[in-house]
Amino acid sequence: MKFVAFERAKQGTGASRRLRITGRTPGIVYGGTGEPTLIELDHNALFHAIKKEAFHASILEMELAGKEHKVLLRDLQMHPYKQQILHIDFQRVEAKTKMTVKVPVHYSGEEESPAVKTENCLVNHVITELTVSCFPADIPEFIAVDLKGLKKGAPLHIKDITLPKGVKFVAKGQDNPVLVSVSAVSDEAEADAAAAAAAAAPVDPKAAKAAAAKEAKAGAKADAAKPAAKK
Repeated sequence: MKFVAFERAKQGTGASRRLRITGRTPGIVYGGTGEPTLIELDHNALFHAIKKEAFHASILEMELAGKEHKVLLRDLQMHPYKQQILHIDFQRVEAKTKMTVKVPVHYSGEEESPAVKTENCLVNHVITELTVSCFPADIPEFIAVDLKGLKKGAPLHIKDITLPKGVKFVAKGQDNPVLVSVSAVSDEAEADAAAAAAAAAPVDPKAAKAAAAKEAKAGAKADAAKPAAKK
């Protein structure tokens, strides 16, 4: 994925504020030889780019001063309530240096698993991204996980899946964390879900009118059957 950046001469809070007023976003590029490089980017183009998953988890080609540089997104600062990017950080990519990056996990196939189809279970995606270590050329855009084999009472752990070649999971406190949990749906929860579905279903006017008439007729019969009150 490619984007264009421009060299930035001034830094500081005031300079960055003036830059944002003109529709630009201040940024910085770390790594490589020498000092970090100050850059600025077109805010609208950048705002559209960050909506794409590839911008967050793959090597990017940055054009700067007529040259292309391979970089990775490292940090993104957003305004607390405005749709505005306040600052962005990148890191230069060195081909022969391993990097630690976060990669999204894409799950599929759970609807076809025994846990969902026949065992009436709920499947919860506990982890949606993994921290991995690999060379830049091996960084995957995402990690695909097939859940067709899920069964009741058998959660999926990191050691249950095969990572792409050259990619190693970076443990942070847990060597084998749960990726996906599987829990059975109780009878009470199932009944509540059925009641909610029935309540949300569209009402047939004719059926409702017939039911009301039937209820009124039954009420009239009950009243007629009561003994008359003595005067």
